[in-house]
Amino acid sequence: MKKMMMIAALTVAAVSAMAQSDKSPVDAYFTTSEMPDMLKWCPAPPDTASSAFAYDITQYFWGKKMRNCKERADIAIRDAVYGLDCIIREFSEPFGLQISKEETPEIYKVLREGTATCDSICTFPKRYYMRKRPFMRFNEATLYPADEPALRKNGSFPSGHTLLGWSSALLLSEINPDRADTILARGYMYGESRVIVGAHWQSDVDAARLAASAAYARLHTSERFLEQMRLARQEFRVKKGLATIVEMKAYKKAAAKRAKAARR
Repeated sequence: MKKMMMIAALTVAAVSAMAQSDKSPVDAYFTTSEMPDMLKWCPAPPDTASSAFAYDITQYFWGKKMRNCKERADIAIRDAVYGLDCIIREFSEPFGLQISKEETPEIYKVLREGTATCDSICTFPKRYYMRKRPFMRFNEATLYPADEPALRKNGSFPSGHTLLGWSSALLLSEINPDRADTILARGYMYGESRVIVGAHWQSDVDAARLAASAAYARLHTSERFLEQMRLARQEFRVKKGLATIVEMKAYKKAAAKRAKAARR
């Protein structure tokens, strides 16, 4: 954990000059209704009289204790900024390659469209349960107050941030399996940040990791996703100097085709 905290702490300095958020439409691999329905297979949030909810409360106070570590608290605050820019900033270092729309377009594309598709799995349960968040129940401030007005109107179960972080970790681990341990450790930490910030219960985070895994499995039934993953792995090998001559030629051909299509 100390090693991951060092990596996460250094990441912000290494890639602080990220581009602005990409506002172009996302071409998801599946619609929300085509994704596994969490209301049909995932257990509901713990009842407030249950031992599971007692654990949620215990973890809430654990999260508050973790705020005393400034280094970890700073990471949790950075993780609170939802979106692909945050994922790129925080995961490029563990991934072993700087990700960007300009320099790694194939990796960027599958990461953007893949995580957006996975994210939709939480749409129905968030609306259905509208679970009250821990900072609301305890009437205490989070580490990221700017988000609180929006969070009050958005259900806590499951954690959308955690879903984004864990699906990103699964995807990047598939592209670079040699760094899977480091990538997954950062993905796990990303979910923990939601408890530390005070925006989510532990059970929200746990359910989100399960949901992300189910959603990611669904992605692998899309031929378009599988083809984009192939291109992303090929791009990774080229950028890291691992590609064969055949792979290099194929990548250059695909890049030329992409550039031609962009000019139309």
